[in-house]
Amino acid sequence: MSVVKSIELVLPKDAIYLAGSSLKGQVILTLNSTLVDPIVKVELVGRGYVEWNEESGATLDYSRGVICNNKADYMHKTKTFPVEDNWLSAGSHTFDFHFNLPPRLPSTFTSRIGRIFYYAQASCLGRELILAKKRIYILVQGTADFPQKSPFQNPLLVEAEKKVSYNCCSQGTVHLQIHMEKNIFVPGDRVIFTTEINNQTSKCIKSILFALYAHVQYEGFTPKTERRTYQDRSELLRQEAHAHITPFNTSRVVSTFHLPLVLSVSSSGRLQDKDLMSTRYELLITVHLPWSLTSIKAKVPVVITSLPTIGCVGAGITELSAQTSNY
Repeated sequence: MSVVKSIELVLPKDAIYLAGSSLKGQVILTLNSTLVDPIVKVELVGRGYVEWNEESGATLDYSRGVICNNKADYMHKTKTFPVEDNWLSAGSHTFDFHFNLPPRLPSTFTSRIGRIFYYAQASCLGRELILAKKRIYILVQGTADFPQKSPFQNPLLVEAEKKVSYNCCSQGTVHLQIHMEKNIFVPGDRVIFTTEINNQTSKCIKSILFALYAHVQYEGFTPKTERRTYQDRSELLRQEAHAHITPFNTSRVVSTFHLPLVLSVSSSGRLQDKDLMSTRYELLITVHLPWSLTSIKAKVPVVITSLPTIGCVGAGITELSAQTSNY
């Protein structure tokens, strides 16, 4: 029978930690018998990596092309707990710990190309042997150095127009206007926008598709340390509005998105040393015109920045989780 019955790591449930905030928890070690010269410690680790095949993107066929990769260590903090008289009796022992996260960290992130992850790990060692360990992954919302003065209009107005032909010789235009009071948001925000469709055709428009995309540029290196980049796009949120916009008429649709609680922040410029990727966001509005075998699209830039206050934001943000779409 092992001397260690169990080791538990106690952290706030469903917490989301903002870079620069503090993390508090407990390690609970339960022993079946006395343990002499124990080492009980807890670590806080943050790492990231990206990898892709230069020829085929995310399909990792190691027999072809050149594998590009990159990695970063964002933090590694360790606290070793003092043990009085260098022994612990049978039963449960509780150790409190506290860590301060670095002020600039990227957000927790997962894609087919790479991953950024954070975890806390408790372990108990005896005579240099690991007797027990427990790991819990945590969610971290990164902070940004995006300039306070955005280069985008605020409020924002985006327009698009398309001339269409249908029924052999009939012609008309469809005009879109998208209006947003602001285009700078923080994770968990509501994104509210109004779409105005001016249908100058003799056909009815029945649906409008709204989608939020993340455009990510990854940076890696070949085995010869040559710098490479890879562009990828992923859909975060999607919503379809069923409309009935009659011929030669104008209609308005008010839409709302609830952003995920953890998002990579929009990049403000060139990647820095430990940055594996840069991210920008785009809201795409598409009006399908099946009777003309075409569609009209409008793209709206969206900026994601860090939360305005520093601290553990798990309690406040978790309340919004029921309204937020997964991505």
